[in-house]
Amino acid sequence: MNVEISETKGQFITRRQALKAAALCGAGAVLCGTALAKPASHPDTSDWDDLIAPDLSNVNMPDGSWEMKDGVLVAKTHDTIWTKKSYGDFILDLEFKVAKDSNSGVFLRAGDPNNVLSALEVQVHDSQDGALYGMVGAIYNAQPPSKKMQKPTGEWNHFTITCKGSHASLIFNGEEVWNIDLDDWNEPHKNPDGTKNKFDKALKDFSRSGPIGFQGLHGEAQAPVWYRNIKIKELK
Repeated sequence: MNVEISETKGQFITRRQALKAAALCGAGAVLCGTALAKPASHPDTSDWDDLIAPDLSNVNMPDGSWEMKDGVLVAKTHDTIWTKKSYGDFILDLEFKVAKDSNSGVFLRAGDPNNVLSALEVQVHDSQDGALYGMVGAIYNAQPPSKKMQKPTGEWNHFTITCKGSHASLIFNGEEVWNIDLDDWNEPHKNPDGTKNKFDKALKDFSRSGPIGFQGLHGEAQAPVWYRNIKIKELK
């Protein structure tokens, strides 16, 4: 894959992105429209709704493909679990823990649950896969995080994902690592930084409402990912 990723000082920024941003936004910028990693607080979710019921009664999944035990959700098969309800504008807050070689993801606003490429996917891995923007906290194939934030394998990580209209952001373990406008993705198969993606539809044309899902056992290792404290607040 012809993409060069720099990890200098923990940054995940393509060289092409840096050059383009410098031209468009000034030499001091790194990503136009995307905040550099900066401290950000995760919300108090004590009065928020559970996204997934403890008895799994509000999700669609093949029987036995996922289980919820002691408040922890984990996949038993490769199948994705989807909420029965669709969500448009919301804040989703959750924790996840990975095993070695885990590969999963959080799907947002799926236009068609039978086609995962109809949803934005926030990557969940132990490190990174071979896909473009396959690192933890990336929007799969579309947007990298501005900083490497994941904790070591076996420790709990924290995501706060906000979607409101065309805008989306991620706070990852206490730092905002992207804050984007999906309208900037205005061509199929092309990201704003000029890299190619797999999407037949421009991200600006993706559904702005749909089920939320979690990818099951994925990748060669079929290693598990554990999710807990999955809370949602719908925005008006």
